[in-house]
Amino acid sequence: MAFDPNLDQKLFAETKELETTRLTVSVHSYNGGEKKMQISRENRNQNNEWNFSKLGRMLKDEAQAVLPLMQKAMGEMEKPLE
Repeated sequence: MAFDPNLDQKLFAETKELETTRLTVSVHSYNGGEKKMQISRENRNQNNEWNFSKLGRMLKDEAQAVLPLMQKAMGEMEKPLE
């Protein structure tokens, strides 16, 4: 079965912007299923535009910035689905 974006419900999303990187923590539920946390990264290019980038490894300052967002996301994951 192919992914249907209409069935993907975004329950929480918060972004932390650093100097040249933007990290987003979000919680999604696909088709009313179990809640899952997603962490994504965007890097600023030479034209000052944001481009998606593989998250991979994080620097210490990135990890420190994203931890509070993950804790908020965990709070959202503990709430029942509506």
